Amino acid sequence: MSKRAYNFNAGPAALPLEVLERAQAEFVDFKGTGMSIMEMSHRGKVYEEVHHEAQARLLSLFGNPQGYKVLFLQGGASTQFAMIPLNLLTEGKTAGYVRTGSWANKALKEAKLVGSTFVAASSEEQKYMSVPDLSRLELPDNAAYLHVTSNETIEGTQFKSFPDTGKVPLIADMSSDILSRPFDLTQFGMIYAGAQKNLGPSGVTVVIAREELVSSSPEHLPTIFRYDTHASNNSLYNTPPSFSIYMVNEVLKWIEEQGNLSGVQQKNHEKAQLLYDTIDDSEGFFRGCVDQASRSEMNVTFRLASEELEKEFIKAAEQEGFVGLKGHRSVGGLRASIYNAVPLASIQALVDFMKHFHGKYSK
Repeated sequence: MSKRAYNFNAGPAALPLEVLERAQAEFVDFKGTGMSIMEMSHRGKVYEEVHHEAQARLLSLFGNPQGYKVLFLQGGASTQFAMIPLNLLTEGKTAGYVRTGSWANKALKEAKLVGSTFVAASSEEQKYMSVPDLSRLELPDNAAYLHVTSNETIEGTQFKSFPDTGKVPLIADMSSDILSRPFDLTQFGMIYAGAQKNLGPSGVTVVIAREELVSSSPEHLPTIFRYDTHASNNSLYNTPPSFSIYMVNEVLKWIEEQGNLSGVQQKNHEKAQLLYDTIDDSEGFFRGCVDQASRSEMNVTFRLASEELEKEFIKAAEQEGFVGLKGHRSVGGLRASIYNAVPLASIQALVDFMKHFHGKYSK
C-alpha cells in the first residue's frame, strides 16, 4: 500500500485504518454468503443482523438508556433541519434555537419555514468565535424544543456542557463531535448526526431520540418525512444505505476497542492539546480563531498574518501529503479536522510541519 495521506478533511473525513482493512477483507464475500453486503437484500437475515447490531452497539456506548430509539435515515443533517420542525413544531408551539455559527443558522432557517421560532441565545456579536452561556436560559411554556449545535465544524467552537431544559426536549446536531466524548444521553430528547465525520462514510444519518418524540407524527406530512414511519419500521421502510450502516457498525466496534467513549475522549484531548499548544506557543505566528474556553477538539481553526501566507502554507502542506487544511470558503483561514479516526501520528506530523514553516517564514 502506498503511503496514506495525512487526512484532515472536515467531511467526508478520515476513517480508522483498521476498519477500512476489515471492510476490504469482507468486501467481496461477507460472512461466507458469496456476496458483498452491498449486493444483498435489506430484508434478508444477514443484513438485518448487522442493522440491529449497529443500533444496539450505539445505545450500548451511551450506557443503554431506556426509552430511546435509533433511526438510520438519509439526507444528512440538512434533512433533519427540516424534519425536526415538520414533526415536532406543531400549531401553538414555538421552537428555540441557539445560534453558534453556520450550521446552527441553517437549522434555524429551515425551522422558520415551518412555524414559530425564537433565538434562545446567540454568539453572533462575538462573530461566532465562542459559544454562549446557556446556564440561565428561560424558555417559554409553549416551547416545542430547544435546538443546539454541539460543535460548529466551520468556526471551530464546541459546547463543553449542555443546559438543563426541564420538560422542554433538548435537541442537538452532533454531526461533527458525536462519539468523541462521554455525555449523558438522557439529558436530550434527540441527537442526530451525519455519519461522515465520526461515525462512518457519508450516506447515513443517525438519529437517537426518545421514543415518544418519534412515535407519532402529524398526519399531513408525506410518509417518508414522518419520524413514526421510520420508527415503526425499524428504519427499514425504504431501502436503507446498507453499506454505510455496515461501516458504522464497524466504526462502533473500533470505538469499543479504543476504550469506549472515555478512551476516545482521552486520545482526542491529547491530539487537540498538542495542536493548540503549537499554535499558542508560536508567538503570534499562528493565531487561534476561537476563544480558548470554546475551542473545539474536533475542528481546530487558525490563521496566519495574511491570506497570501495562508495560501503558501496550504501549497507547502499539500506537497508534504497533508490534505484538507484549507478553511471553509465562508470564513477562510486554516482548519485541521482531527476527528476520532485521525491518529496522533498525523497530528505530530502536522505540528512538525508547522514548526518548520514557522522557522522558514518568520525570518
